[in-house]
Amino acid sequence: MFQTELLLREFVTHDVQRYILAKPEGYHFTPGQAIELAIDDPVWRNQRRPFTLTNRVDDRVLELMIKSYGDDGVTHHLANSKPGQKLLITAPFDSFTYEGPGWFIAAGAGITPFLAIIRDLTDRGELAGQKLIYSNKAGDDIIQQHELEAAFGSNAHFLCTRENAPRCTHFGRIDEEFMRQHVLDPSEEFYVCGPPAFSQQVKEILTKLGANIRSMEFG
Repeated sequence: MFQTELLLREFVTHDVQRYILAKPEGYHFTPGQAIELAIDDPVWRNQRRPFTLTNRVDDRVLELMIKSYGDDGVTHHLANSKPGQKLLITAPFDSFTYEGPGWFIAAGAGITPFLAIIRDLTDRGELAGQKLIYSNKAGDDIIQQHELEAAFGSNAHFLCTRENAPRCTHFGRIDEEFMRQHVLDPSEEFYVCGPPAFSQQVKEILTKLGANIRSMEFG
């Protein structure tokens, strides 16, 4: 375990916060890797939670974007922590591995495992032509929308399932009709991340289309 500390905490949506941590000396990771984090306190030290690193690999700090869940004491405690809070993190481990151009399909906080990959591809000029489908309940739930719009341009699709708001490019859920309208080449890579029910539904649709699916569930 590496000891670090919280440098900054700020909201990116109404229930997701950005956490900036000091980067331990010699700490390295690749885009898509995750860590386990614990609060360095006797009460919390043995309660680890997995989170994906979202910053660029050469940044001088580490960044996490974490949704606070009321029934999870760790994320609730983190959501109220102050700069200087001591934390423990593991060495990074593989979470999502980029295998080639295709589609990033996420729901809610499921976008976070993709952010470091998307930022790395953008910096290297290798994101052009790739597509994003990002589903949320409402427009205010969309994480890093401006950044994603700049990265994907017209290939970014923001679906909202509970409201037809200006921030949403589509109203409704991802269904087979939607996917058939947009997925013209099922031989591309498909990266899927979201709650179990979401991931299962999307994988079933993509399987019908003959797609190559790489997925991760959370929650």
